[in-house]
Amino acid sequence: MIPADSPDPLALHLQEVRRGTVVLACLTACREPQYGYSLLDTLAQAGVQVEANTLYPLLRRLDKQGLLTAEWNTDEPRPRKYYTLTDAGARIADDLRTEWLALTASLTALWKDI
Repeated sequence: MIPADSPDPLALHLQEVRRGTVVLACLTACREPQYGYSLLDTLAQAGVQVEANTLYPLLRRLDKQGLLTAEWNTDEPRPRKYYTLTDAGARIADDLRTEWLALTASLTALWKDI
């Protein structure tokens, strides 16, 4: 029996699954230049729910790792920082996608009789 004051185990496990998918989703969405809010919207429309307080540190980390570039666009009335996938980021995104598809196939095989 799970104590009443314990965190919801399902919520904890869902958080772990989502944490691994957000990087792949961000890299994939940034194949086209995106600013923070547009990326949140793009991800939400695809069914990937990400909080802004999760996304912005992730974008900074991916930029620091050289997987995204960040450039300010001041041509619009409101300056925006646009993130774009680098060549290194594209390679990582492709590798992550391949791994994701293999993992999905493996899990589907495990679930076939459920």
